[in-house]
Amino acid sequence: MDIAIIAAVGQNGVIGIENRLPWSLPEDLKNFKALTMGSPMLMGRKTFESLPGLLPGRPHWVITRNAEWHAMGATAFLSLESALNEAAKAGLEKLFIIGGGEIYTRSLPLVNTLYLTEVGLSPVGDAYFPVFDRAEWQEVARLPQQSAKGIEFSYVEYRRI
Repeated sequence: MDIAIIAAVGQNGVIGIENRLPWSLPEDLKNFKALTMGSPMLMGRKTFESLPGLLPGRPHWVITRNAEWHAMGATAFLSLESALNEAAKAGLEKLFIIGGGEIYTRSLPLVNTLYLTEVGLSPVGDAYFPVFDRAEWQEVARLPQQSAKGIEFSYVEYRRI
């Protein structure tokens, strides 16, 4: 199974502020949809609650510490390990980890692929992508872009060496 992280990351490592994205990049949201369509998305509860609603065509798997938590259309797990065990048991080809910061940090050692949107901004934020050793990863694709609003960013795919 390919366990992949997908994230948009500022030059300073910021991925969010007050449980929302620190930029508006509709182009990146379209890329996120295209990449994740058809695959389960694993996320923390706060990330799930920040979504505008259920994203069609993708199962929503949510890690929460609260055994009583539930939401229509989402599958709750009490740990990263239990979610990954379920993914393996289900024979999934791919699982996307979509945030937030704590989930990225805990899952990074287990991930095979990183799909990062490297955003050419350094916004103020309160959530960060974990620092990772780039020597352990091979960049296999880079597609520089510019948003309609003039923000420079690149879609970058890394594979663990």
